[in-house]
Amino acid sequence: MEDALSSLLHGVRPAGALFDQSSVPAPWTLRFPDWTPLTLLTMFSGGAWVTPEGGSPVRLGTQDVAVLRGPYTVADRPETAPMTVLHNAEVCATPEGGEGLAMCGNAGDLGSTVLLTCTFQVKGTVSRRVLDALPRVALVPAGDGRCATMDMIVTEIGRDKPGRQAVLDRLLDLLLVSSLREWFDRPDSQAPSWYAAHSDQLIGRALRAIHEDPARPWTVEGLARVSGASRATFAQRFTELVGRPPMTYLTEWRICQAADLLASTDDTVDAIARRVGYSNAYALSVAFKRTLGIRPSQHRVSAR
Repeated sequence: MEDALSSLLHGVRPAGALFDQSSVPAPWTLRFPDWTPLTLLTMFSGGAWVTPEGGSPVRLGTQDVAVLRGPYTVADRPETAPMTVLHNAEVCATPEGGEGLAMCGNAGDLGSTVLLTCTFQVKGTVSRRVLDALPRVALVPAGDGRCATMDMIVTEIGRDKPGRQAVLDRLLDLLLVSSLREWFDRPDSQAPSWYAAHSDQLIGRALRAIHEDPARPWTVEGLARVSGASRATFAQRFTELVGRPPMTYLTEWRICQAADLLASTDDTVDAIARRVGYSNAYALSVAFKRTLGIRPSQHRVSAR
């Protein structure tokens, strides 16, 4: 059965990795502006400092992984002035508009200071719940042992074979998911309630059932049966752990899915309504406006 994190990551995909090799002496900086909604950042070798826009510098050691939201700067030292701005995955320049450092876009042999960045596309209302649950910088320190996924990424970078980017994208998907899980499992991460509740023996079953089949005509009694608890016990525990009653959570999840279907398909509102658990377009429209404040047709126009 599908869990909340898996569902939320359906619309999060690598936009292509940018590999940067620094062959120039310090000081150096790279500025990643607004085109980076969600980024995975790690040092294959050496270390760096990452500073989110408006935030405090965070030290990044060798094979530490940082998951970042929005614009940020990475540099050899926090006080190093901006030197290179990456306007997209292929264009880098100085802050004044001149040619950027030679380290941009270089996927050559791994040197003494090697930075990997991967920007992820985040599409839809559902996937943005992942961003909302993260701080500007979520730092996952390297473990005591070797990271198998990281080793495979390093190996693949050194190859020049057909399908290389496809393999890297899948490995980076794996690295992102494993990093998010490790971050959310940290006691100081303030993990979102929907993630923490999945580890509960009773409520986890209900959450997986909702995400697996949101269109099913669920009731509190039905979800309680799935959980193996009485209706009263289930309803109270669900509200305590998730932060909202079961039916409220179900409605929000259905509306999020409907919003993404409206934006990404040409299906009629009536067809989408039935797909996410409503009897007709009118029922979806009422719930949609009550939850998001606009009608489904308005959301479709604005999303496109």
